[in-house]
Amino acid sequence: MKKIFSLLLTLLMLLGIFCSCSDGSGSDTAVYRIGICQFLEHTAVDSATEGFKAALTEKLGDEVSFDVKNASGEKMNAQSICSGFAGDNVSLIFANSTNALAAAAEATSVIPVVACCVTDFGGTLGTALNDGKTGINVTGCSDLLPLEKQAEVINEIFPAKGTVGILYCSSETNSKYQADEISKHLSDLGFEVKVFTFVDTTDVTLVTQQAAAECDVIYTPTDNTVASNTQAINNILEPARVPLVAGNIDVAVECGIATVGIDYYKLGYEAGLMAYEILKENRDPADMEIHFAEEYFKKYVPERAALLGIKIPEGYTVIKGNGRTNYHT
Repeated sequence: MKKIFSLLLTLLMLLGIFCSCSDGSGSDTAVYRIGICQFLEHTAVDSATEGFKAALTEKLGDEVSFDVKNASGEKMNAQSICSGFAGDNVSLIFANSTNALAAAAEATSVIPVVACCVTDFGGTLGTALNDGKTGINVTGCSDLLPLEKQAEVINEIFPAKGTVGILYCSSETNSKYQADEISKHLSDLGFEVKVFTFVDTTDVTLVTQQAAAECDVIYTPTDNTVASNTQAINNILEPARVPLVAGNIDVAVECGIATVGIDYYKLGYEAGLMAYEILKENRDPADMEIHFAEEYFKKYVPERAALLGIKIPEGYTVIKGNGRTNYHT
């Protein structure tokens, strides 16, 4: 009887050990649990997440697991997601886009945060960068485009000058930063600049109609709300025969004629390599400089340019296809 009892006790102990090995993350061998907060579904942001996961998977294999959550474009959702990650004490948070970074920085000052698809880290965090470093538990990759090159595109395609309307969402601080900067470059090139802002998706149509009536060309910075309303914008601009130069390639595909773009998959991959350095090499994100894309390209949408009668100068390549393939052509 004692032998049977001893055997049962041993079996129960072993069962307890086996059960404790799984952390519920989908991988019993995972050492590093990464919480990914993506602010919304969007071609560029999706590509960055793919790149980030690919880099860490290549480096860490089964040692890493990902908990991917999408905030569906709602700030409160992002805050809830990041608070949950902090409560779960994940190894690292990947904050994909501006509002995701703001939520992650608010949720924790201890867990490392690597961000991507953020134009202005200092403005988002409410602090000045020191030698390109945040000085806190945050680092990452900025998708800030060379705004002088964006202005150069407008100048090359529209040498007769005229009025440029800058269209963006007033609640996105990154967009305001870009609008302010490109306005300076455009003014220096001899363009008249007018700014048109909308609060959210409810007034995109009305504001775009006003911009189309007053401007010769529209420019949109990288802006999540613009990216979510490209069809509505195009439905106004195409019939009005007003061209749009976009701050990123997916918006150009949906409603623009040209852009200066970057590869968001590569940007996310670079962010993944930064996360690897933090996890495996004990790098302190406070001492890691914000990275930027190394390659830029000028591209155009031939069908829409032809429809609007816009001649594209030499040096521009055609945007091929749709979705993530845009970033690899």
